Amino acid sequence: MANPAQATGAPEPVKAATGAFLTPLFTDRRVAAVLGLGFAQGIPFLLVYATQSAWLVQAKVPLATIGLMSELTIAYKLKFLWAPFLDRYDAPLFGRWLGRRRGWIVVSQILVALALAGVAFGDPANWLAWTVAFSLALGVAGATQDVVIDGWRITVAPPERQALMSSWAEIGFRIGNLAAGAGALYLSDAYGWRVAYLCMAVLLAPGTIAALLAPEPPPAPPQEGGFVGTVWAPIRDLLARLGPLAAAVLALVAGFRMPGYVSNAMAIPLFKTLGYTNTDIATVTKLFGFWIALGGTFLASAIIPRIGMMASLLIGTVVASASHLALAYLAWHGGHGGAAFWTFAVTVGIDGFAYAFASIVLITYMSRLAATEHAASQYALLTSLCALPGSVLAGFSGFVIEQTGFAWFFVGTALIGVPVALLCLLVARRHGPMEAPAA
Repeated sequence: MANPAQATGAPEPVKAATGAFLTPLFTDRRVAAVLGLGFAQGIPFLLVYATQSAWLVQAKVPLATIGLMSELTIAYKLKFLWAPFLDRYDAPLFGRWLGRRRGWIVVSQILVALALAGVAFGDPANWLAWTVAFSLALGVAGATQDVVIDGWRITVAPPERQALMSSWAEIGFRIGNLAAGAGALYLSDAYGWRVAYLCMAVLLAPGTIAALLAPEPPPAPPQEGGFVGTVWAPIRDLLARLGPLAAAVLALVAGFRMPGYVSNAMAIPLFKTLGYTNTDIATVTKLFGFWIALGGTFLASAIIPRIGMMASLLIGTVVASASHLALAYLAWHGGHGGAAFWTFAVTVGIDGFAYAFASIVLITYMSRLAATEHAASQYALLTSLCALPGSVLAGFSGFVIEQTGFAWFFVGTALIGVPVALLCLLVARRHGPMEAPAA
């Protein structure tokens, strides 16, 4: 008699692994909750600037100003400053009802929804200050939501469950990103930007429901120390564990995604300048790009255990930076009033695949650097450090393009990766190819 696994064409180990991944979604409310919370995390960031840049181009805001507005995401780079306090103190009103972690999640989501509504009722063509103010508020609220959801995920499940929790959180995040990217662009073409942003505010509801239904982690033990001590303790611990390699490792984290941040600031303005519609951009970067990004994610997950952490980091920074040459090619050959659709799709796909691969590699590396007792604060610190330099440089991208044009701008962002790759080689030589310094 045939083996059932053979009859279905699926080897038994594959079926077992699939069941181990899918079954907890229906049997463990922590896993179902993290999917909804990950979805909520994926909504705000693109709407602070990246998706919004298409609105700004339509409103005829100058490119130099659009580039400067990338600084509105600054809260995502500075969230480590208030992350320790979200670990230590209860949220107003909701903290007593829901507990510290879930209380802050619900409060942050309310603030995100209000900020999205504020942006929706703006008019960047005639009153840019309104859009800037509410976009900045959206960035602060979204960054706070990231911190508190990451803190909940790390503390609600034991270490052996974290890989599963992170996987479902990432799936939720990518779906939320798809809604905030493709969904908002499609809605803007059909009904206008106000409706698009108001719909994004409504889409936070699954995340709020997930927070209400999620279990609250056990309360953390009381912490000692005042304002300065609360902020400094996670930093001091990280520097002590990294030891002599601290400067090099932190510089590597800071520079790793710098080319991507600078490039991304002007990607949508390039697409709009070449004549592609919001629907074209949504189809290629979000719908097509969603599956491309999953491919990069799975490839990174398969490669890291086989070739080691530092070798993966080196490959990640090289391919991610080199992929910007595809955007340079698009700038030279992808115009024709938006008619060169497949040139657009292939070049953007190359860049998206490389970006997803490099992102997973860096997330894995930063996760290894964080200590369990300071996981939320140190992870917030490392992600802030990763994003800050690139986002600051991105603010000047519009001025650079006005002098060089899009093509040479993307060639330049590719070259930024050269010193980062050399730094990666230096760090790998000091502590070996397999392990992070904190391991």
